[in-house]
Amino acid sequence: MYDVVAIGELLVDFIQEDPTDTGKRLYSANPGGAPCNLLAMMRRLGKEAAFIGKVGNDALGYMLRDALISQNIHVENLCFDSKVPTTLAFVSKNEEGDRTFSFYRNPGADMMLEYEEIRQELLTETRLFHFGTLSMTHDKNRSGTMRAVETAKNNGAWISFDPNIRELLWDSEALLREQMTWGFEMCDILKISDSELQWYTGEHDLDRGISELRKIRDIPLIFLTMGGAGSRAYYKEFYVEVPACHMWETVETTGAGDAFFGIVLSRILDEGMEHLNRKMLEHILKYANTGAAIVTSRKGALMVMPEKEEIEAAMIHTA
Repeated sequence: MYDVVAIGELLVDFIQEDPTDTGKRLYSANPGGAPCNLLAMMRRLGKEAAFIGKVGNDALGYMLRDALISQNIHVENLCFDSKVPTTLAFVSKNEEGDRTFSFYRNPGADMMLEYEEIRQELLTETRLFHFGTLSMTHDKNRSGTMRAVETAKNNGAWISFDPNIRELLWDSEALLREQMTWGFEMCDILKISDSELQWYTGEHDLDRGISELRKIRDIPLIFLTMGGAGSRAYYKEFYVEVPACHMWETVETTGAGDAFFGIVLSRILDEGMEHLNRKMLEHILKYANTGAAIVTSRKGALMVMPEKEEIEAAMIHTA
């Protein structure tokens, strides 16, 4: 029995570094992809984690496989494509410090995974199954992802969903909205950012935005991230809000949301979803905010997720 299985993209994040004295722009190659960043965080917290996905049969694909192995993530369902190369993402900062993404994925190997390549025991023997929208951008990976989610759900797994919107990867806004809606209908635990909520619902008031989501389906547990303002958890008839942790200077934000959700999901696996209360959710949010803040002080996402002891020591310091 696995604690968590995730399906989706495993890719190389080429993250912008400071320019050289001669003005050359440099990028460092970092293993990435939101589902695997999340799994790396959950492994740090002792959860048995496996990944379903595809990379190219190339040097970068094997680098990514080795990165997952180094994080003790099960890779028996990591497939290699001999015709399509490993997906790449170039991550740059604009003048305001916000990230911009340029993807080399036309096609990329992560798009080529088919349902028939998925080992069924990873769908039937997991407590939690996680996915996002990047594995639903095209017909082949969309079909495989949807069938995998349905199989896992039918076998009793909780379903977690992170939309992780990357508009440039979609043929149309309508298709993206359609897949997000399907994710909302299927999931038991949702993580969504304030900007994603506003984009989808058109509501700038966050509470009204959540209410609009709940008209699609009354998702049992919703986590809303608000950047430097902190995070919220919506459960039953109430929500709790916890401010962000600002102990460290932000270096790079890639992977912070994945660390947040990985911590949240680990704690929900420990606590269950039936009897949560305000105090429990506040503690979970503080824990997750702290872990996410640590990640923003580093570069590398998947490879630099914080240890449990590091998060807990920081929480004591800020108590």
